[in-house]
Amino acid sequence: MSNTSRRSVLAVLAASTTALPLIGTTASSARAAGAAAPLAAPAAPGSALSSVTTAPLDATHFFRETLRSPLTATVLPGTPARTEVTSGGRRVALLTHGARTVLLSGPERTFTENKRPFVDDFGRTLPDLSLPADKRSYWGSSPGGGVWSTLGPVDTDYSVLPGTGVIDLTTDHASRHATLRDDALADVDVRSVARFDKVPAGEACSYALSFGYQDTHNNYRARLSFLTTGAVQLRVEKEADDTVTQLVPAVTVATGVPAGTDWTIRVRREGSRIRAKAWASASAEPSGWAADVSDSTFGAGRVGLRALANRGCTSLPMKLLVSRFQLDAAGWAEPPAVTHGHWVRVLPEPFGGTWTPELESTVRAWAGSTAPDVLAHAAMFLPGAPPVVSGSGPAEGKQVLGAAGYGYLDPQGRRYEGADFHEYMNTGWTFPDGTYTGPSSKQVGNLDCSGYTRMVYGYHMGVPMAAGQDTSGTRIPRRSRDMADHLPGVRVARTDGVNPPPAEQLQPGDLVLFNADSGDDGPTATVDHVGIHLGTDTAGRRRFLSSRKTVNGPTMSDMGGASLLDGTGTYARTLHTVHRV
Repeated sequence: MSNTSRRSVLAVLAASTTALPLIGTTASSARAAGAAAPLAAPAAPGSALSSVTTAPLDATHFFRETLRSPLTATVLPGTPARTEVTSGGRRVALLTHGARTVLLSGPERTFTENKRPFVDDFGRTLPDLSLPADKRSYWGSSPGGGVWSTLGPVDTDYSVLPGTGVIDLTTDHASRHATLRDDALADVDVRSVARFDKVPAGEACSYALSFGYQDTHNNYRARLSFLTTGAVQLRVEKEADDTVTQLVPAVTVATGVPAGTDWTIRVRREGSRIRAKAWASASAEPSGWAADVSDSTFGAGRVGLRALANRGCTSLPMKLLVSRFQLDAAGWAEPPAVTHGHWVRVLPEPFGGTWTPELESTVRAWAGSTAPDVLAHAAMFLPGAPPVVSGSGPAEGKQVLGAAGYGYLDPQGRRYEGADFHEYMNTGWTFPDGTYTGPSSKQVGNLDCSGYTRMVYGYHMGVPMAAGQDTSGTRIPRRSRDMADHLPGVRVARTDGVNPPPAEQLQPGDLVLFNADSGDDGPTATVDHVGIHLGTDTAGRRRFLSSRKTVNGPTMSDMGGASLLDGTGTYARTLHTVHRV
């Protein structure tokens, strides 16, 4: 394969207030159709996973028709040097001397992301005993669902064998809680599959699917009680300040159930309405709901599991063996959203500081255009983005856009880095220096943080890329640590070694680089993460896109660390460099 870029593979974004899916298209047919291309059709409950929408048609869509001639170019004060292009006092474009990216004014867009579905089948071995005891994660990270938090008398009550999450119940009769560290889930459609290794004696034991979970004292749960007779009963409960209320009468869903029988619990919560059902997993899912009730005590919260043996249970110790935890759909109570009229496009060569008739012609052609730009391409790897297959060129027949993961899992459940743009496409690539890098069957559909950046700016926007480390300043290096010093373009801001840079000139499309987890500080700190600045969200905070392990792919959300440059979160504290390509 060559290093030739395939650009403009998205259809024109919709001039619509509604996000509709782009389904079953190729890159070439999308171009020809000029169709709407927001990102996802929602699976109820909740809204679309991710979307890019524009406001209804207004004058901004016809901006080029209203441009006066000639355009006015003014060099602005500050570093790096910038040239502002205006028409009748209104900004048309902002060019940075030495950079290829151009910030343009255009129709307003809203970028939104919501919770991605995931399945955790516990295909890992934990804990990692090579880590110090206080660093061990006893259930690890759920693929795309976040990190498990396990609460109980002792950490070792939780373990993972390949294919099974284990909760040990001992003679202390205390509840065990395992929840995913995503506190903002409102509407959900979630299920779990688990079994006890014994039929209880003396008193019952139970396992529950928790939702709207605030803490161990305040939560909803759909609970299966396994009685000493072999009967199984479903209860829907809320616990508020340690007081348990039955929201519906107990329903007996089976009798004579032997030990080792897998049971599935499913809950769907939409607003205040809660529905639940349970069945032996080897059987077909019942068509109806066993419980249907409304309650609004708790708003957004976590999802997870609870296990308990009643006092008087004489068959302890027992094990709850969880083989699957699955979120089919969910919505964050306040999905991150960024709305603005900034569009980011890329010149064939860096702007040298001289405004020319050729540049004016280019900017006039861009004015008001809704053809896909840097931000649109970046958003097309968020959760729910439909696949787009290239219809021509060096990647013909390969998927070049669509929801991406981060990387495959190692035996301890951690995600491997190393997924570059061409590995997402499942193809080899020849770089400008002649180096050939082959595909990786394990990384198809994945992009690590620097691979995501290279996919957007390199493959789709045509900025040259290096096979690995490159100090020329003319190609995008493979790793974020090398990008910090050797990216093409100009540096906007850098840490003083103590504080993150204020980055007053930060603009959408800028690359933001972090020293998030390398463990070193000061002026020589190693950069270990890179993202693309998206803009200011509805709360007035600067938000960026990046591909992350915890979320399993590109995100603008706050799961596993806020995607914000403001506040006290990890990325706000560890911002190292801002660079404009």
